Amino acid sequence: MKSTRRPLRNRIARFLRAYESGHDFSRADRSPLVSTSERASAREEPDLGRFCPASLSSEESRQTPDARYFKHPRISQGAGFCALLICALLAGCNVGPKYNPPVETAPAVYKESPDQFKEADGWKVAQPQDAALRGNWWEIYNQPELNALEEQLNIDNLSIRQSFENFMEARALVREARAQYFPTLSIGPAFTQSRTSSNVGLQNGAGNTGTTTTQAATTGNGVSNTENHLYSLPLEASWEPDLWDKVRNTVRSNQYQAQLSAADLENERLSEQASLAQFYFEIRGQDELQRILDATVAADKQDYELEKARYETGVDQEISVVEAQTTLESAQSAAINLGVARAQYEHAIATLIGKPASSFSMPVKAMVTAPPPIPIGLPSQLLERRPDIAAAERNMASANAQIGVAKAAFYPTLDLSATGGLESSTIKHLFDWSSRFWSVGPSISELVYDGGLRRATVHQYIATYNANVAAYRQSVLNAVQQVEDNLAAVRILADQINHQRVAVDSAQMFLKLEQGRYDTGIDPYIDVITAQTTLLSDQQQLANLQVQQMTASVQLIEALGGGWDRSQLPTPGQVTAKPSAADTAMDH
Repeated sequence: MKSTRRPLRNRIARFLRAYESGHDFSRADRSPLVSTSERASAREEPDLGRFCPASLSSEESRQTPDARYFKHPRISQGAGFCALLICALLAGCNVGPKYNPPVETAPAVYKESPDQFKEADGWKVAQPQDAALRGNWWEIYNQPELNALEEQLNIDNLSIRQSFENFMEARALVREARAQYFPTLSIGPAFTQSRTSSNVGLQNGAGNTGTTTTQAATTGNGVSNTENHLYSLPLEASWEPDLWDKVRNTVRSNQYQAQLSAADLENERLSEQASLAQFYFEIRGQDELQRILDATVAADKQDYELEKARYETGVDQEISVVEAQTTLESAQSAAINLGVARAQYEHAIATLIGKPASSFSMPVKAMVTAPPPIPIGLPSQLLERRPDIAAAERNMASANAQIGVAKAAFYPTLDLSATGGLESSTIKHLFDWSSRFWSVGPSISELVYDGGLRRATVHQYIATYNANVAAYRQSVLNAVQQVEDNLAAVRILADQINHQRVAVDSAQMFLKLEQGRYDTGIDPYIDVITAQTTLLSDQQQLANLQVQQMTASVQLIEALGGGWDRSQLPTPGQVTAKPSAADTAMDH
């Protein structure tokens, strides 16, 4: 018997060491196509489903290295139980549904792309058509001040920081779920002192007797009180093997949720970056409007002084002075009003870069330019470039894993528990060999009746999954809509700006001609004011259209996903890895 059990223990030990080191037992896993990284990933989270007996043919079972040994007729009953227990521990099977992401078909081209409109003029998309934005997308505008602000935003924006901490929380939940793979160990040193009642077991004056007596005191009736001392040093271990992949599916669900959180972080970052760029161009547009109105105020002031002098010399009537003064005051009022919007945009930028609005200011710089060519790529690439679409897909995968968690509740659970340690009435003998005690044994439990709770739970998670599928498809439709909307906006505004420039040129000519007719006495001064008002209105409209086109181009880049693509999404292994000490430190 001794010669039989020793090889058994050795073989079991070798089997477990091979399993823990990531040895691949199935024929498929011995393929040279399996990469080293994939094997490392398998060692991180061993796929217990590979060892499910139902998944192996009889021929493959015979080819398993130690299968023939477990059938050896000389194995004792206890050794057979150990072998059966090992097979049970390795026989985890995934009872949940396999995840298959829905296939979304995107249109071949964008309908609103300027390439689809031969008469389009003023703005073109970048070539080649399959190009994509990379990295710091805002650098295509060639604005050093904007670049510096964007860099500050990436570091100091508090909304991004909040999303990052949400991501770190999601990563912690993954490690919490993985902890269920392993047994729990607890130790509880204890000392108890007890004293029995002298009246317990008292019959006809008979005294009480104690089994372990450290101190006895005799009462007046001749009955002794017993005091007991007990020193114990127990160690308890328990483990629930993941037979039906309940823990594995929980880990997967949390990993997918962590990836979703990472995509949300990138989506928040993109949204904040786009908002900053839009506010920047809005401020520059306000500065351009301020320049136009300041020039108008200066011209109106000059006209007012001239009309006032003409009236005082009797050349012109008082009504011309009043008209000139009214025009001047209206222009000054409009110029003052521009400060409201500029101040608000400036305060918004300060908040975005994590600074108090009271301590931040931007220098005045009048500027309106046409947006640069933007590489829009193909609609099919949009599914890989939008972080919100990636988040919706990961949410769908997480819901699918939760169905597996719910289905695992239909199957029995196996509990392995063991208790051992030292126990003695005196501390002197606590560490003696004879003070040891232990107990070990498995238990299997199965819920027989729950009133339909488990089935309803499965139906709940199936409904959640179906809702997430609909949300994913809706996010794809929304993404395509947003790209089409902003493509149309940038293209149409470019055409409108071309016509508006012609209108400004015509208004300037109108004012020049009307000024000549007034100087020669043909037309009254009111006609000059009409020409001035027309020119100012056309100039303001042109500046507003140019700002609108620039902000629409920023929104187009945001709709395209900025410089992000799905390859930047962290892998399950990366979200499971232990974070650095800096990432887990408390902020003060």
